[in-house]
Amino acid sequence: MTSEFAVGDRVRLAAPPPYFKTADPMPMLRPADTLPVGAEGIILSRRPGGYWGIKFDKGSFLVDSQFLESAETPAD
Repeated sequence: MTSEFAVGDRVRLAAPPPYFKTADPMPMLRPADTLPVGAEGIILSRRPGGYWGIKFDKGSFLVDSQFLESAETPAD
């Protein structure tokens, strides 16, 4: 099974999840309005169950791939 994302890819939040889970050693739940739709981040790791560890400006969160889209920009 191939994945549409890879570690180091830039991604954008396409839809708000019901809540966010921090990517800390002891994860905590955060409300859905913690990050706005359209927030961009960089994938740090692949997690089981279709989750990705992503570094956003407001911190690192675990986000299901169904809420993400590629944020490809020209390399100019």
